[in-house]
Amino acid sequence: MTLISNVGGASGPLYGTAFLNISKVISENELSLDDLIDISEEAIAGIQKRGKAEAGEKTMLDTIIPAAESLKNSRANNLDLNTALNNCLQAAAEGMENTIEMQATKGRASYLGERSIGHQDPGATSAYLMIKTFIENSLK
Repeated sequence: MTLISNVGGASGPLYGTAFLNISKVISENELSLDDLIDISEEAIAGIQKRGKAEAGEKTMLDTIIPAAESLKNSRANNLDLNTALNNCLQAAAEGMENTIEMQATKGRASYLGERSIGHQDPGATSAYLMIKTFIENSLK
């Protein structure tokens, strides 16, 4: 709730909603690949509901959705958790970097119109940094 009510801009409520949704599905101290997929799906659902955004609109979802898809692909290919996390981080980085060539259609950057092209989205970057921090600490 602190994120929702105290962090400025749209990211506070969006991350706050994501974390509230995530808290509904976490029940163990150690997370499996299935748990991480459930968590990512809940985060995406919360962000989409509150932010009314989809992939390709130059938002944090352009990082989070590819990361989640990577986790699902890892499960489908029976990859171990460490490999899945490394693949997830790579997908998140690629999603973040792909926002550079996008035109923002949501959030404050949307007011820039075509001038938003050529700049990495701050929301996508912050999402990547959260994912990166989680994964790096999980792999220790």
